[in-house]
Amino acid sequence: MNYISLTAGSPQTITADVVEEAQVCLSVNGQELATWMCSPHQLEWLALGFLANEGVIRSLADVHHVHMAKSGRCLDVWLNDTAVTLPSRRIITAGCGGGVTFDDLSQKHEPLAADLTTSATAAQIAELMRQVHLGAEKYQMTRGIHTAALATAEKLLIQVEDIGRHNCIDKLRGAAMQMCLPTRGLILLSSGRISSEMLNKARQMEIPLVCSRTSPTSLSVALAEAWHIAIVGYIRQDRMRLYTHPQRVVGY
Repeated sequence: MNYISLTAGSPQTITADVVEEAQVCLSVNGQELATWMCSPHQLEWLALGFLANEGVIRSLADVHHVHMAKSGRCLDVWLNDTAVTLPSRRIITAGCGGGVTFDDLSQKHEPLAADLTTSATAAQIAELMRQVHLGAEKYQMTRGIHTAALATAEKLLIQVEDIGRHNCIDKLRGAAMQMCLPTRGLILLSSGRISSEMLNKARQMEIPLVCSRTSPTSLSVALAEAWHIAIVGYIRQDRMRLYTHPQRVVGY
């Protein structure tokens, strides 16, 4: 699209990409469950990851088939269990894009298992975040989209982009499911703020180390402490902030 750039009062017409946004609905067994404001790509990953993170499915074995409407704006997921009870109490999240979750964080959740010994050095975390930034192709074009990745301490495994931070996490889980990649013990990296619902998705995926270029919220810090999850924020090449369980950052 074209826009007018004003620099020191001097106008100039610029042609540039803008980030794409769409309203996409999700139905399960013919019943509408949720509507996302999202980036309209990797939608099957988004649907599968959302259903897994909300506890509707446990694995791909629960899914009979996924159908995309011709409009490209509605996903129909049919489960093998056609009588499954779908959650109904929606909680509007703090995420951009108007996210929805059905998981009540006021209810007690078990912490991650003690045998999850995932750790990384500060240098490894900074390098992973640098790679995430460089790999965010749509961000480089538009400057208006989030990205997230799953990694080991040594390398990135999957990276996705979406206008919604929470959508990115769902896309990661959906991608991991389709790639038969266990998420247990991996590292999550995000370009956006770590809010409580994002941390809860990390807990669901059994991820003990969550990293961000920005900050966590007060509730996510409290939950991370209780769930044995390390949060590392404001990550740059020469500095970062360790909010919880700093022992997961080796040699700090």
